[in-house]
Amino acid sequence: MPQSYSAVFIHLVFATRARAPMLHDEALRQQLHAYLAGVSNEHDCPAVRVGGTADHVHILARLGREISQSEWARELKRASSLWLKAQSPGLADFNWQPGYGAFSVNHDNVDRVCNYITNQAVHHAQKTFHEEFNKFLESHGMKLDERFFNT
Repeated sequence: MPQSYSAVFIHLVFATRARAPMLHDEALRQQLHAYLAGVSNEHDCPAVRVGGTADHVHILARLGREISQSEWARELKRASSLWLKAQSPGLADFNWQPGYGAFSVNHDNVDRVCNYITNQAVHHAQKTFHEEFNKFLESHGMKLDERFFNT
């Protein structure tokens, strides 16, 4: 086959340092989501949906063929951290947590995950980020290491 194709969808989740609710301003959060989508697109990882709350973000994207998921996550966090720090003096100390969660998404579930990301505010009125993240890990056969959750 003379051309390469890839349809690997990844649901990426990462949180603010110590899960501090630094992204409480709705307008800023919407701008951040648009910025993250742009950075993802620049790395040939077309963003399908970006959302989140005051202390974490969710990104659903189709992973590009020439970037690893760790490189993609690192670049999203690096670029968005610099961008946030430039937006307000109150964000001069902004940082993301060191880790992230990356979960595979079957093409048949893309719409469901998009709806999930869109409805984060409603979802988190009922469930904490800790509960949410732990459920993601469990549904993918992993366990949360509590030593690193609040870093």
